Amino acid sequence: MSQLKKGAFLSYITIILTNGIGLLLTPYMIRQLGDSEYGLYTLIGSLIGYISVLDLGLSNTIVRFVAKYRAQNDRQSEENFLATTMLIYAAISAAIVVSGLVLYFNLESVFKNLTPEEMGKAKVMFAILIFNLAITLPGGAFTAISSAYEKFVFPRALNIVKYVVRSLMVVALLYLGGDSVSIVMLDTVMNLTVIGLSGYYIFRNLKVRFKLHRFESPLVKEIFSYSIWIFIFAMVGQFQWRGGQIILGFIGISTTLIGVYGVGIMLGTYYGAFSTAISGVFLPRATKMTVLEASSEELTTMMIRIGRFSLITLLMILGGFLLYGRQFVLLWVGQTYILAWPIALIIMFSYTLPLVQSFANSMLEARKKFSFKALTYISLIVIGTVVGALFVRDFGLLGLCIGSTGGWILSQVIMNFYYHRVMQLDILRFFKELQHRLLPTFVVILALGYAIDFIPGHNWMNLIVKMIIFVGIYLAMMYKFGMNADELRVVKDSIPSFLRKK
Repeated sequence: MSQLKKGAFLSYITIILTNGIGLLLTPYMIRQLGDSEYGLYTLIGSLIGYISVLDLGLSNTIVRFVAKYRAQNDRQSEENFLATTMLIYAAISAAIVVSGLVLYFNLESVFKNLTPEEMGKAKVMFAILIFNLAITLPGGAFTAISSAYEKFVFPRALNIVKYVVRSLMVVALLYLGGDSVSIVMLDTVMNLTVIGLSGYYIFRNLKVRFKLHRFESPLVKEIFSYSIWIFIFAMVGQFQWRGGQIILGFIGISTTLIGVYGVGIMLGTYYGAFSTAISGVFLPRATKMTVLEASSEELTTMMIRIGRFSLITLLMILGGFLLYGRQFVLLWVGQTYILAWPIALIIMFSYTLPLVQSFANSMLEARKKFSFKALTYISLIVIGTVVGALFVRDFGLLGLCIGSTGGWILSQVIMNFYYHRVMQLDILRFFKELQHRLLPTFVVILALGYAIDFIPGHNWMNLIVKMIIFVGIYLAMMYKFGMNADELRVVKDSIPSFLRKK
């Protein structure tokens, strides 16, 4: 099995574990911390998210440039590039500390409605997380280097271990009386450990060298001309998913409602993670295809293939959550958090198209044409979030969510015209082949799934039975009627030989 297939497989294992553990851990954390402190924990995490984008897109830049140098067999340029990025990271860490100090001494003016006890905890968590970021952002370069080398197994296996250990320790900490501050301290220790092991791997196993043969101002300019647009797009992501929580905190909405909104956002982003497990391993491949000047037809074919596999996964999750998500949220975290279900659904619907087109995003990065997407997204999503903020008073949390996702949907429409006209991707062919057999089959599955929902009962066993039946019907129907010959071959090849029919 290739590193690409192993990497995608381990990504799915990671996502299933982290999302599954997250779903189990969230109600426990809410119960142990209380609604108010859990909301405070998500609020500070949202604020830190904005500072984390001071990475300036360097992780993606490392993947792109190192993959290019490897395709050109230019070892010296690779070493010089990596040394240069470490100097840039040193400056970034200093900027994080400075910006963190400024915000630390002004938290009271940002969140005026926190109680003195909440503000005290907020400041401690914020200080720890600033230190965490100053160390872990440069450490992220090690994972990026592994991806550029198309060595996906070790970093993903390490992440699996990290999440399992971290989850067990969070349970132990809360059981022994720990609070949100102790969780933040634990995360810092875990991140430092992972950075150390990742560094050991790339230096010992991949024989990577950081050597400044010469300081080249043009190289720094080239790095930033590429990474600045990745940075702006990262700002879009932070503003889109965390901006709502910051707005709610700023206008004085209770920390409990901030927690409800945070749970909805969390469920929506879990949905996207299943698709990025596939797409996340394809940036090096997209870069190589660009260097080797692959045709538009070849690129469109690759985009369709990745998009269909992503859509098959996404439709199962979307359909199940649409049919049984309300019952799940009620059982999972209770009536207080019921608005998390429609918030998550809105995000899932609006998330689907960009997720199935994620290879086009990789192509934009590989061709250094990311500026248009970054500017389009940040303009329309900022406008949408502002509109959502105006809707909060009259329509509550749903108004905020609808406003922000509305701007996002409009930006996706514009990007498809860009993919077709500028990137020369055959978007009409993409949509035609993307939905072929999948959407009609999905409509039938939804109808069957709706009938399943009439099984009497409202407890966990009832929900589990419904979900098992739904997943069984979904997999059987997609295998029989939805998948094409290429997808069926991939599925059959992934089955261990001893399980295949002779």
